[in-house]
Amino acid sequence: MTTVTPLAVIDGAFLVEPTIHGDERGIFLETYRREWFPGRPEMVQTNRGDRQAGTVVGLHYHRFQADYWYVPIGTVRVVLFDIREGSPTLGECWTTDLGVQPDGSHRHDGVYIPPGVGHGFAALSDCTVSYQVDQYYNPADELGVAWNDPGVTVDWGVTTPILSARDQANPLAADLSDELRPRAVVTP
Repeated sequence: MTTVTPLAVIDGAFLVEPTIHGDERGIFLETYRREWFPGRPEMVQTNRGDRQAGTVVGLHYHRFQADYWYVPIGTVRVVLFDIREGSPTLGECWTTDLGVQPDGSHRHDGVYIPPGVGHGFAALSDCTVSYQVDQYYNPADELGVAWNDPGVTVDWGVTTPILSARDQANPLAADLSDELRPRAVVTP
């Protein structure tokens, strides 16, 4: 049975451990179900990102959009950083490795990321990340904080990250303007 577990470290975020059905032909699993997240908006768009090993994406955040991530190919280290004013988990970090594990097995878990939580990943191998969002693309809601912000107390797993120009220019969380600072929303 699929297990949906709230992350104690990041309020409003969830880890989904799907049921995997397998036989001599391979495996089958549900990577997303609407009913796993009652009381939250419907996901309206699915995106795919292919990245080369050593890439760091993020830390991005959206004031109004939630994400749901799944890694079908390769290995990524997911990093969440709560930057929401008024959140009971403000300043907390959480990380996990999804996709192919060191023993060759595949961790098919998904991660639900609520609005306002900084999120990023390091490509520990060439990888594909599939993510669903509950808002259509809005460039005004594509925001970020520095991946190496001093508050991000995690090991990204890469020594010389490949970063986009956008991600290199992201400010520290402490330097966000009041206008761009995300606020905590009470979640059911």
